[in-house]
Amino acid sequence: MADFSGYDDTVLRRIAEALERIAPPPAATAPFEAASAFVWQAQPPRLVPVPHVNRVDLVLLQGIDRARDTLLDNTERFARSLPANNALLWGARGMGKSSLVKAAHATIAARVADVATLKLVEIHREDIESLPGLMALLRGRTERFLIFCDDLSFDAGDTSYKSLKAVLEGGIEGRPDNVLFYATSNRRHLLPRDMMENERATAINPGEAVEEKVSLSDRFGLWLGFHKCSQDEYLAMVFGYAEHFGIKMDRDVLQAEALEWATTRGSRSGRTAWQYIQDLAGRTGNAL
Repeated sequence: MADFSGYDDTVLRRIAEALERIAPPPAATAPFEAASAFVWQAQPPRLVPVPHVNRVDLVLLQGIDRARDTLLDNTERFARSLPANNALLWGARGMGKSSLVKAAHATIAARVADVATLKLVEIHREDIESLPGLMALLRGRTERFLIFCDDLSFDAGDTSYKSLKAVLEGGIEGRPDNVLFYATSNRRHLLPRDMMENERATAINPGEAVEEKVSLSDRFGLWLGFHKCSQDEYLAMVFGYAEHFGIKMDRDVLQAEALEWATTRGSRSGRTAWQYIQDLAGRTGNAL
């Protein structure tokens, strides 16, 4: 045993403080009752409650009926402790992928409130490698958790996708029964084509190298595609927003303005429709 009898109190205090600084951080705790949604913070590891979630009402999401119904069904089965799949929502920008995840959580959480508590936990793309710590924190809880990662993708040289693969299905512990993973991406396979082609060109066995990367998407049992909307679908979104928020305007004028707005933006999408409604509400003095 070390003999510290020759040291004065100042030196001993400095030694104690140094040991505290290098000691492992305390186990993460979370105020699970504080909110229905949280953001995962990797350093230091903790769940940050979100008192007000930035979400759109489910009824306002137009042109994605099939994806909406499929995700709602999958989410409700999970909330009721029935088998359900991890979901990848992929496709065109601005078509409501992340909005649908947040709206589905709110809808199903209210629907099953008498039998289960459903929480939403957002994890940022750059914190994917900390997923095992988050899983450990949630494992064994009575609540059900949807872990949500928005705009998930990986670039050349990024190996964190291997951690995600292991956590979703391949790890020795497996995914906790009370956790489901939802992700949105503009890429169906989460990795850029040139990254996979580079692997094919430099690997000893090109097929196996590409297969390892494509198999990440296979960990998601549910794939929901979102495609660019038609003019009619775009206008249905605009009319739906205007009616929901009580914005009074001649329908022909509203249609003409909305189409001009989409033309100047060079795209038609749910995001474009929402941005037009925000502009219109501001010009006409309507609060959203």
